[in-house]
Amino acid sequence: MAKHKWNFARIGGFDQVEIATGEDLVSLRELDQKLWVALACPVKGISFDERTLELIDTDHDGRVRAGELMAAAEWAGKVVNDLKVLAKGTGSVPLSAINQDDDEGKLILASAKAVLASIDKKDAKAISVADTANALEVFNKRPFNGDGVLTVESAADADAKRLVEDALGTVTPVTDKSGNPGLTAELATTFLAEVKAYGEWLAAGAADEATRPFPGAAEAYAAVSAVRGKVDDFFARTKVAAFDARAVGAVNREEAEYLAIAAKDLDVTAKELTHFPLAQITADGALPLEKGVNPAWGPLLADLREKAVKPAIGDKTTLTEGDWKAILGKLEAHGAWVASKKGLSVEKLGAARVQEIAGGDAQATFDALFAEETKAEPLAAAILSVERLVRYARDLMPLANNFVSFRDFYGKKTPATFQVGTLYLDQRACELCVLVGDAGRHGSMAPMSNLYLVYCDLKNAHGEAMSIAAAMTNGDIDNLMVGRNGIFYDRKGKDWDATVTKIVDNPISIRQAFWSPYKKVIRMIEETIAKRAAAAEAAADAKTTGAASTTVAAAADGAKVEPPAPAPAGESKIDIGTVAALGVAVGGITAAFGAIMSAFFGLGLWMPLGIMGIMLAISGPSMAVAWLKLRKRNLGPLLDANGWAVNAMAKLNVPFGASLTKLALLPDGASRTMTDPYEEKGRPWWLYITLAVVVIGGISWYLGKLDHYLPEGGRSTKVLGANAPAAASASAAPSAAPSAAPTGH
Repeated sequence: MAKHKWNFARIGGFDQVEIATGEDLVSLRELDQKLWVALACPVKGISFDERTLELIDTDHDGRVRAGELMAAAEWAGKVVNDLKVLAKGTGSVPLSAINQDDDEGKLILASAKAVLASIDKKDAKAISVADTANALEVFNKRPFNGDGVLTVESAADADAKRLVEDALGTVTPVTDKSGNPGLTAELATTFLAEVKAYGEWLAAGAADEATRPFPGAAEAYAAVSAVRGKVDDFFARTKVAAFDARAVGAVNREEAEYLAIAAKDLDVTAKELTHFPLAQITADGALPLEKGVNPAWGPLLADLREKAVKPAIGDKTTLTEGDWKAILGKLEAHGAWVASKKGLSVEKLGAARVQEIAGGDAQATFDALFAEETKAEPLAAAILSVERLVRYARDLMPLANNFVSFRDFYGKKTPATFQVGTLYLDQRACELCVLVGDAGRHGSMAPMSNLYLVYCDLKNAHGEAMSIAAAMTNGDIDNLMVGRNGIFYDRKGKDWDATVTKIVDNPISIRQAFWSPYKKVIRMIEETIAKRAAAAEAAADAKTTGAASTTVAAAADGAKVEPPAPAPAGESKIDIGTVAALGVAVGGITAAFGAIMSAFFGLGLWMPLGIMGIMLAISGPSMAVAWLKLRKRNLGPLLDANGWAVNAMAKLNVPFGASLTKLALLPDGASRTMTDPYEEKGRPWWLYITLAVVVIGGISWYLGKLDHYLPEGGRSTKVLGANAPAAASASAAPSAAPSAAPTGH
């Protein structure tokens, strides 16, 4: 079989295959995977029909891989007789396009007709995604829908319904396709096993008379268990008191502990006393059951007396340690039986109901119900096949052009699947916005894309929230900062409030990189001035506040407020050495500045090139770094952070990047009035020209460039003397001519 002939286009700096026909789609297995742009994409978090992706994701791991996409395309190509159906990407499939020469195709055709008949469209010539959705909704609500799950609605008679309800109340149910809680066969088996175990435990107790030493043994055991720890503690304390009388105070708790709770409002039961002994401790004393008991334990001790003491050893108002051990001995067999209890999950149903289920035909009831559920499985599978076909016919082509190639993204006719919406922020619209599912993974991967990224938290009016990363690929960044607010519109047109939470700084353009050093210097100067001004203001405020506080305090004491003592006579406020050092520094700076300006003005007509050279020296490194990063802007890391497996260097050059971020522009044909009534009044342009001429003229005069054009009295060498830069060069130059020799007559 001849291999399929592929067409490629060079887009985004790499070769991308063109998938335009049904033959292209079903032949994907023949395309070398090294030429695929992506090899996997997530099922969730992208702007694509999630149900279709779930159907393609046959291993249900949350990702669609290359092999699964190939298999889906091949299956769709097999069950249709016209591959143009797959190429059109419409939401419906003509019944005549279903392949009747294929066994599965015949079943799908019959199922499609049944689906249409179930929604009163038996004469329809085509079946759509909407048709299958409606049919599935109706089918899934049936008592038996083929998903292997029983619900209460699955049971027809009252006894079966009660059985299913009891089972659902004792296990963790699953969700049926109808949305109701349900039982799988495994859960039903677990339920019956618990019923059997609990029933056998009940039978064992009924057969062993030792577990029933007296009537009400179960209630007696429960009453004993409720206080056993505290009673054992009481008798242990009496033994300590009997051993050493000095321990009586300690085992009864310290007085300070009673004082701590006595300061509170106590209720009748005095719950604050729960951790105190049951009664006053004496050497080998008996436990009172009525008077003198800890109020926190009074009700439980009364319960112990009525349910355990009376039936076991007779009516008593006190309990000795021997009595206590006698009661425990009589209940020992019952306690061992209770400890062996099984089937705890069904205990809530009660012994009578459990024994009724165990002695009935619950297994047969479940078997009959699951048999009916199994009968519906072929129809459910057939409807699923119809759904898969209509969804594949609609979605496989656009998915391939967002997976095998990124034609939608680079073609810009429709947004790519990973573009989840548009962010409006700072007078621009950012179209390259991706969902952020794992902030940690994004934080490590996305910066390697070399894109300027703005992370935003989104909230809408319904309380929903999510996070996105938006790529800024056009405009300036001067007004972008954490905390700014914008509006995000998702692919469905719904609006969300957006707040900037993080910025990944990377170059946007060469122009922005050119001005970046100057803006950083200006920003640094502004911040330094602001910090120093704030510090000076704080110091002045502190000084004023201190002086005022001193004055007020002195006035309050009636003392005389003395002015600050003047500095001692003859004491200099400025150190002479400091003045000398400043003079040397100023002289050095002046000399260096003079040398630089002399060299600069020595360029003559080449001075504009000198200015350009200085600016290039300042901005050049920033521009070079920006050029390198802009050449390496890559979509891959941004998508890989979201679970994609991008297989190509999907570049975002400057022209294409600029198209992904729209700047604010006036619409065509709009008029604009240039007069702004609140515009800051600027100085006339001729003033700046005059100032520039004066400054340049002054510097030129200082450097001696104008001496040839001025009278001797106005020359810099005459006015400044030896301090003029031109004087040094004149003294270093050789004489123009030797002195004339005297002549005699």
